[in-house]
Parts: sequence; structure tokens; C-alpha cells
Amino acid sequence: MAEASLSSPPDLSVCDREPIHLLGAIQPQGLLLAAGSDWRIARVSANAPSLLGLADPRPEAMAGLSLRTLLAPEAVHAISNLLGMMRGGGGVQRAFRVPMMPDGPAFDLAVHVAGNLIVVEAEPSSAQRRPDAPIGALLSRLKRSEGLAALHDAAVRQLRLLTGFDRVMLYRFLPDGAGEVVAEARQPGLESFLGLRYPATDIPAQARILYLRNLLRSIGDIGAEPVPIVPALDAAGQPLDLSDSVLRSVSPVHVEYLRNMGVQASLSVSVVQDGKLWGLFACHHMAPRTLDFEQRTAVELLGQVFSLVNEAREREAAATAEAEARRAADAMMARLAAVEGGTLNLVDCGELIGELIPCDGVAVLAEGQERHVGSTPTPEEFAGLVAHLASLGTAQVLAEEEIGRHYPPGRAFVDRAAGMLVIPISRLPRDYIVLFRRETARRVTWAGDPRKVAAPAEDGVRLSPRKSFAAWVESVRGRAEAWNPTELRIAESLRISLLEVLLRMGAATEEERRRAQERQELLIAELNHRVRNILALIRALVTQTRGGARDLDHFAEVLGGRIQALARAHDQITTDAWGPAPLSALVAAEAEAFVHLGANRVRMDGPAVLLEPAAFSAIALVCHELMTNSAKYGALSDRRGHVKVSWRLLPGGDLALDWLDVDGPPVRAPTRRGFGTSIIERLVPHDLGGTARLEYALTGMSAAFCVPRRFIARGAAARPAQPQRAANGAATAPLSGIALLVEDNLIVSMHGEEVLRELGAERVEIASSVAEAMRLIEAAPPRLALLDVNLGEETSLPVAVRLKALGIPFVFATGYGEELRVPSSLAGAPVVKKPYVAADVGARVAEALRT
Repeated sequence: MAEASLSSPPDLSVCDREPIHLLGAIQPQGLLLAAGSDWRIARVSANAPSLLGLADPRPEAMAGLSLRTLLAPEAVHAISNLLGMMRGGGGVQRAFRVPMMPDGPAFDLAVHVAGNLIVVEAEPSSAQRRPDAPIGALLSRLKRSEGLAALHDAAVRQLRLLTGFDRVMLYRFLPDGAGEVVAEARQPGLESFLGLRYPATDIPAQARILYLRNLLRSIGDIGAEPVPIVPALDAAGQPLDLSDSVLRSVSPVHVEYLRNMGVQASLSVSVVQDGKLWGLFACHHMAPRTLDFEQRTAVELLGQVFSLVNEAREREAAATAEAEARRAADAMMARLAAVEGGTLNLVDCGELIGELIPCDGVAVLAEGQERHVGSTPTPEEFAGLVAHLASLGTAQVLAEEEIGRHYPPGRAFVDRAAGMLVIPISRLPRDYIVLFRRETARRVTWAGDPRKVAAPAEDGVRLSPRKSFAAWVESVRGRAEAWNPTELRIAESLRISLLEVLLRMGAATEEERRRAQERQELLIAELNHRVRNILALIRALVTQTRGGARDLDHFAEVLGGRIQALARAHDQITTDAWGPAPLSALVAAEAEAFVHLGANRVRMDGPAVLLEPAAFSAIALVCHELMTNSAKYGALSDRRGHVKVSWRLLPGGDLALDWLDVDGPPVRAPTRRGFGTSIIERLVPHDLGGTARLEYALTGMSAAFCVPRRFIARGAAARPAQPQRAANGAATAPLSGIALLVEDNLIVSMHGEEVLRELGAERVEIASSVAEAMRLIEAAPPRLALLDVNLGEETSLPVAVRLKALGIPFVFATGYGEELRVPSSLAGAPVVKKPYVAADVGARVAEALRT
């Protein structure tokens, strides 16, 4: 192989302008008939009379004949059916073993429409019908292969087995339009083309369009004489458009190209992914070889299945690479969060960042500190590069494989850093992580010289295929290996994660970290026990509530109220890190659910007393049932009555808690004991070892409880909290249009969607991750967003940042009670607690829409 460098190439657009779809001829193994909408013949191939067995051998004699009277009824019926299958669209439809003439031999048909003409192409059918089993076995082998390389090797081997061609290559297009042979199966003794590259000009633009349009192209014999179409031009002086023809003759340039390779027959199968030409199967034979129509259809099917399997495998490979990078990113984030002084830790993470995305060096600039790892520009050179990047003002990931192209001073350090991937990690001052790749003075193996030679011809100058396939090497200077799409997605994910970490670090203080550590230790110690107890409690609530429910709506209402009472109790406990919580706050929280009945309907009196967490949930359930019972049957069921709740500490330290319905309707003792009554009478004695007494008098119901002193703590002197009336309209939000719900739990998201629809949202888009939320925002900005802060392995803070930048209101949702901590820039956002309740969500939505 010889070294070479590129000089100014000839005008390669000459090849691009060759009208390969207007050659005016077909290959001789079949015939062509073109008829107008009246089915009268307008054009035929010169060989049509002889192949159809007509007495008059002149193709001109067929002009004006009707296909309906000329052809056999079976052929007319088949052509009509194929035209009907097109339903006004393009493409080619096929039928096999159809008699073209009465008592004549069978043909395989291909029918398409070109302009206003019906084009029928026919090839004599093979005498032997082939079983369908081999193609099924070939497809099964494709699916069983593991990995991309194995899939490619299996595909070329199976395609060679199916076609019998001497050489089958899988040719993949590269981003610059050139192609590379990535798999090959060949006859022993043939030279290998595996790994060779071909310049983009080998397959000109108009040929690539036809490869997308027709997935299979067959050339049975490059030495065969093309059969002209008669007449060559129509009344408007135009040749027949053969773009969809399966028998289209071969461009002289391509014939010469194949002849120089020693190829006499070829077959190409397009590989199409996402509507784009991914590559081709190129099949070569050193002697003439024509596959019949049925064989070619099987080959086309194999190519389509390969396209689907290959696309899936590429996505799997990309997903695997991203998952591995994500694990490394998680380790880096854990390291960042574990060390005091996040900036110093960040600049020390160069090697970890290099594990995420392959590179030769990393330079980190953060908060005035700088760190270089591996092959990078010098600090002075990097300072100039950073100034250039800051002048661009981009906040997105920037990928460049040739720094010197856009930043000329970069040519001075091309030996150390030719390409870069820039990850901005702040707004102002501008901080960056920059990954560098060295120049790959890439020795690219080409199949021949990519500079085609301009050769004279009768019709002017055209490009001739290469005369030799000796490989040569092109050295590419000043460029690094390109950053692939998977690496760019990883970089963007890393950018978002780093911004999130930096936001958290900026918002946290030493005291907050100390308190968080204490809460975490307490929660971990009791987590397993408490979760099991809560699940058992919820299950019991469901079972017992079901027994007394009148119907499904009543069951949902009662069960929802009891669960919400537990949720409010847990919110108040977590506010003080699972320490004692005020009894007054508990009663006030339960009373707030009934403030719509009127102001001052629940009156409280008692000293500042704290309940231990073990008693708080039990008293909350008791209080909820008392409030609910009073609202249905007692003092809160009409406009006159009120409830008096009082408590006092007894001499021994126990707590006496009294409930009294005042001025309500006459009360009678219930004839049966429901689950709610059982909670009131039995929960305090059973769970807390205290006492409970319930009395029904005509003047109102009264209850007295005694809670043992081990569950009581004295609080600071304070007036007991009184329930407040909610602001007018707070429970209903003027919500419309699209609402975005970011929630990683499916069941919770379904409930949240229902709540948002009840509040007026016309459509609710649900995302379970930051990436999905960002995509939905860009596709259709919502009217409002409800963001679950904790998404498992990530938080929704980056989504909030984006929404705030777009001026879209949002509400945070959390299951952590009062312990939500967000950056100061987001601190004003409304917060709703889980589980979702329509009234609470509506109030917060209304608040967000007003700001």
C-alpha cells in the first residue's frame, strides 16, 4: 500500500447528475408494458412481442392495444388486484406464476405507476417451486446471533447461502457519506474486502435515493445487451421514468465499475433504519447469475428482517453503554457528595469522568480552581480556549472533532488535543469540564483511490470507476475521532447531574447536613419495622372499612379520609424528626378538614402537650373518627352546634382528653358497632394501654380518654392552634390545557393524573424521569407541572429549573412532610404533600397559577 494525500478532486457532481432512472432500457430477462389509465399500451420493451409469443415481432405493432383484450384473464385480474393494493400510493406490488397469454407460460409480475402510466414488468416464472422453510430457518439464525458483529457475520453467511453468490458484503455508510465493509462471506480464493472503505462518490446521491425507494436491485449479467423501450420518448419528448422498475438497465459507469472488479452479476439489498439508508448488502458473482422473482422476494424479506433486528441490536448496544456510563456517573456523584467542599472534589474527578466517555485527557475549571488529567492543552492554552468558549455563550454540550477549524490557536496543541467535548457546569462565572482526544493521524484503508478519474466520453466528461482496487491509505491530520451519539447523550446526562449536585451543594449548610444525618440514622433504625406496621395497618383499614361501606363511592370516601388522617399525623411527626409532636396541632389538622362547615366550630382548650410518635397515629385516627361521626350525626351536622375538645394533665402525669358535642341535634346510641366506633372505643386501650369511655346523650355525644404518661411530654407554653378557614377558591384551580406530571411510581401517577383532570386539565402528560420530562416540555410546553421531587435515582430539580426559565408555573410534591429542601432559587414554589388529595392539590395549583 502506498501513502497518498488528497489534492483538489474533479467535479464529483457529474456522477451525481447522471440520470440513472432515465436510461430508456431494461435488462433482457424480462419484458415491460406501459399503459395509460384506459389500459391501452403506450410503450413496450423491444423484446415484449417475442416473450409473449405474438405473431408480429414488431414492438410498434403493440401500440394502442388494450391490456384487457391482449392478456389472459388471469393476468388482467392479477394486475387489477395489484393496482388496488396500492390504494393511491407508490411502491411496487408483485404476483407470481401468472399466465400472461391464454394457454401461455407463467410469468412473475411487478406492477407500479410511473406518472400517468401503469407499468407492468414480467419475468418467466421458475419451473421449480421452492419451499418456504429455508427462509424461515435463515431468519431464525439471524435472531439467535448475539451482538452486532455476530449478527452481521450471520447475515452475510445466510444471504450467501440463500443466493449462491461468490461474495456477499455488508456495507455500512459512515457519517461523512463514505462506506465501510463491516462483514463479508466469500468464495475461497477471492480477495477479502473486509474493513476496506469506499468514498462517498462510489454511490452518488441519485443512486442512494433509488436504494431508499427500491430495497432490492438485481443485475443478472453486466454483459447482456440492454433492451430498449419503444418509443424512447413520449409525445412530450420525455423518456419513461424507471425509478421503480425492477428490470431497469444498468448505468455504463456502474457496468465499468463492476467489470474492473471482475464481477459479472450483482445483487444489492438496502438496509433502512429510521427512514434512512443505513447501508447495503452487496452481492457479487464472477459469472452471470440471475435470481428469479421468488428468490429475490425472499432476499428482500431477509434484508427487511435484518434491518429491524440490526436497529434493535444497535439500540441495545447503546443502552448498555449508557447504563455502564450511568453506573460510573452514580459513583462519581456519590464521591462528589461525600466530601466537604464540592468544588475541590469536582476538579479531582477527572479520571472518573474519563471512565464515562473515552478520552485522552480532561481539564476541569470550577469556581476558580483548575485540574488537568492526561493529554490536554497547557494552562495558558486552556485559558485562551475557555475565553473562546465563554464568547460562544452556549449552555449545552459542545462536540468538536477538529478544534483548529473553529479556534485557529488550537492548531498549536493539535498533537495533544485535536478534538474536544465541552460540558458546561454553571452559568456565570462560566465553568467547564472539557474532554480531549488526541489527533488520530488516522490511517484509513480505502478500496482504491477515492479521487475518481475524469475520463472523456462521447457525451462529454464523466467520472470513471477506479481502475485498480489496491488499497491505499489517507492520512487525516488535525482531527480526532468523532464523538458518537451515545457519548453525547451521556455527556448531556452528566451535565444535568452535575448541575443538580452543584445546586444541592449551594443550598446546603453544615447544620442541614447534621440534621439530615441524625434523621437518616433514626429512620434507618426503624424503617423496616415501621413500613411493615404501616402496610399491615393499611390492609386492616381496607378490610374493616369495606365491611361497613354502603357502596364503592362511600368506601373510597371513608377509606381515603382514614388514610389521609394517618398521612397528616406522619407529616407532623416527621417535622420533628420522629420526635414528640404537639397534640394541639393534631386536633387542628383534623379540624381543618371540616372548616367548610363554619368558623369556630371546633374549640380547643388545654396546655402545651406533646405526644410521642407511638401514640400520635393512634390519637389521630381516633380524632378523625370523632370528627367524621360529629359531621354526620352530631354537633357538626347542622349550623348551630360546635365541638369542644379539651385536655389536661392528671396528677400522675397521664393525659385526660375529653370530647363533647354541644348544641347539636338529639343523639341516640347506634344499634350496631361499626369499624369507626370500634376505633374510638378500643384503639387507645389496645394500642396505648389507656382507657376510653363513650356516652350518647340527647344533648350530644361525649367521649373521655386517658393516655398513659409514657406517651406524654411537656411542650413549651403556647396557645393551642385553632383551625383556619381556607382561602376562598383555594380548593379549585383554574387549570386548563396540558398538565405535566413527573412521578416515578405508576400507581401514584395514575392517581395524580385523575386529580389533575378533576381540576380541569384537558390532557395530562406523565414522565417518570428527568430526560422524559425535558422531552415532553420541548415537544409541547405545559400550562402547569406537578413535580415529585424524589424520582429514585434522581430528582426533578433540573426540570423545575427549566420550567422556571420558560416561565411555566409548577408545584412540588413530596412524601417527606415538612422536610423538603430545594435551592433558594426555587424556594418560592408551592409544595403539596402526598398522598394526593384534590383539595390540597387544587389549592397549591391555584397558588402557582397566581404567582
